[in-house]
Amino acid sequence: MTDALLPAAPQPLEKESDGYFRKGCNPLAQTGRSRLQNQRAALNQQILKAVRMRTGAENLLKAATNHKVREQVRLELSFVNSDLQMLKEELEGLNISVGVYQSTEEAFTIPLIPLGLKETKDVDFSVVLKDFILEHYSEDSYLYEDEIADLMDLRQACRTPSRDEAGVELLMTYFIHLGFIESRFFPPTRQMGLLFTWYDSFTGVPVSQQNLQLEKASILFNIGALYTQIGTRCNRRTQAGLESAVDAFQRAAGVLNYLKETFTHTPSYDMSPAMLSVLVKMMLAQAQESVFEKISLPGIRNEFFMLVKVAQEAAKVGEVYRQLHTAMSQAPVKENIPYSWASLACVKAHHYAALAHYFTATLLIDHQLKPGADEDHQEKCLSQLYDHMPEGLTPLATLKNNQQRRQLGKSHLRRAIAHHEESMREANLCKKLRSIEVLQEVLSAAHQRSQLKYAEHQEDDDLLNLIDAPDVVSKTEQEVEIILPQFSKVTATDFFQKLGPLSVFSANKRLTPPRSIHFTAEKGDLGFTLRGNTPVQIHFLDPNCSAALAGAKEGDYIVSIQDVDCKWLTVSEVMKLLKGFGEDKIEMKVVSLLDSTSSMHNKCATYSVGMQKTYSMICLAIDDDDKTEKTKKISKKLSFLSWGTNKNRQKSASTLCLPSVGVVRPQIKKKLPSPFSLLHSDSFLY
Repeated sequence: MTDALLPAAPQPLEKESDGYFRKGCNPLAQTGRSRLQNQRAALNQQILKAVRMRTGAENLLKAATNHKVREQVRLELSFVNSDLQMLKEELEGLNISVGVYQSTEEAFTIPLIPLGLKETKDVDFSVVLKDFILEHYSEDSYLYEDEIADLMDLRQACRTPSRDEAGVELLMTYFIHLGFIESRFFPPTRQMGLLFTWYDSFTGVPVSQQNLQLEKASILFNIGALYTQIGTRCNRRTQAGLESAVDAFQRAAGVLNYLKETFTHTPSYDMSPAMLSVLVKMMLAQAQESVFEKISLPGIRNEFFMLVKVAQEAAKVGEVYRQLHTAMSQAPVKENIPYSWASLACVKAHHYAALAHYFTATLLIDHQLKPGADEDHQEKCLSQLYDHMPEGLTPLATLKNNQQRRQLGKSHLRRAIAHHEESMREANLCKKLRSIEVLQEVLSAAHQRSQLKYAEHQEDDDLLNLIDAPDVVSKTEQEVEIILPQFSKVTATDFFQKLGPLSVFSANKRLTPPRSIHFTAEKGDLGFTLRGNTPVQIHFLDPNCSAALAGAKEGDYIVSIQDVDCKWLTVSEVMKLLKGFGEDKIEMKVVSLLDSTSSMHNKCATYSVGMQKTYSMICLAIDDDDKTEKTKKISKKLSFLSWGTNKNRQKSASTLCLPSVGVVRPQIKKKLPSPFSLLHSDSFLY
């Protein structure tokens, strides 16, 4: 069925400073999937070039006043639009290249649809993160070169994940790290100058944004896409393979649904709420199809109750594909969804509806109600098979009357043949589906089986005894449902944990540069107490003690003692360290929290080639004048020296965020926030 090679095996774990992460696949490996993804990347570049040429031609057409120039531009514009349409059709062809992603085992089954991975451009974190570490955290940035390199290596590996659970874990690890990075280096009041570019999976149009939310959303999309590729790769000739396929498609639906609900204003068409809703339906439909195949795999016994069960399972698959095709036919999804996907959904809807009628016909024609049979059970099953019986028929009377059974069974065969013919017609209308040999073989074989069954029982007076066969009620023993992504099962250590606990050392907290406090413990008394978890704070400071006279203040965070890093030490550990010096002179470095109020409203510019520029508010540092007045009332009264600094704080915040002398008593957070809470923060603003 396909000559695709097996994907490259995942590389062994590579040790980093504080954890492990897997490498991606070799992008130059000559596997079917790698070749397809490379073609996708090349097409994205060609589409970008064509879109830019079209934009330039449109601008020239608006500016030109000469008639001959305008005619020439219109001609060139028509050529560019034609080329762009051909490129998009070629990209659609890659999206329907389902054979590359299928299992290498020969199977007489209809192919499933996977999602291709979104492509991106390289991003250099080094300069921006180094500058921020020096400016915001007042630390030597060269100490974090290895951590920055690890982050960039991890991102690069995520561009070519292996098609297995290790690849999913790799993408989830990077997604978790993005939560750490956002908290460490992306303040809500300014842009960092990092431009993230991702290509639309369906149109190939690039979208660029200086917002980390685009990066996070795209990684989530790729996690869902990777699950679809895992599902299509499963061996559908085994029970375990089909169970794995059901699980993979349910997880894909869960990730895509999580993306839809968490990132509600994504600028890319393939991640719009409408498109994601359709993709979720498609994944659940394919999971339901795998459930039907799992039930049918051991063989369908020609037994009454077994046929009832299989008929309703087939009706269920046909129903979900019919709903999927309806959703794919609605605007604005209809404009961007591959035509071959919508055609395949329609084909499967008719195919499985035909199977439902065929199995119903078989149980009516081949099984007669014999003496001693369980009449009540058969009557109940037959009544539950329909919403309503045909006019003039009752379940028990039909079971006992052989003529009625045959006539009703043949009417189901006629409907089955009609659905088979419609599915074959839809498949032949689509050029891409016509080229899938196994699809044509499955549809043709099912059609011939129904025709043969009808020919065996066809009579001359059939046209005189027509009965309208009712629809088969859909029912399943395993209702598929979305499985939300389980990030808690993935362990990821913050690359930049040396900066300190995120509860204090984060981008949205403004800190003073470290101050050196030289003091001594007089008669074993430090003159202050400690509180908090990590980092430790100075509490109940005696104003006449040596530390206070040296510049220590209540609420200061202790970052080091005699060059020993104390950011992650507990109260007991810091106290033990301090008392270990006895009455010797102690050098302690502390930092203080500054007022985080800023008047700078942050706007994020999202530019997509071929789209108008749009601006979305990401964060409002100041809500309104009333809240500002309320803050002024409860804030600590500043000294005369710090008053002038506070007056100019708005100006400093909009330039380099220079530290201010004024100190406001910080709010103490005793518990380190979970990285998963950081992942979801402010996501609704995207």
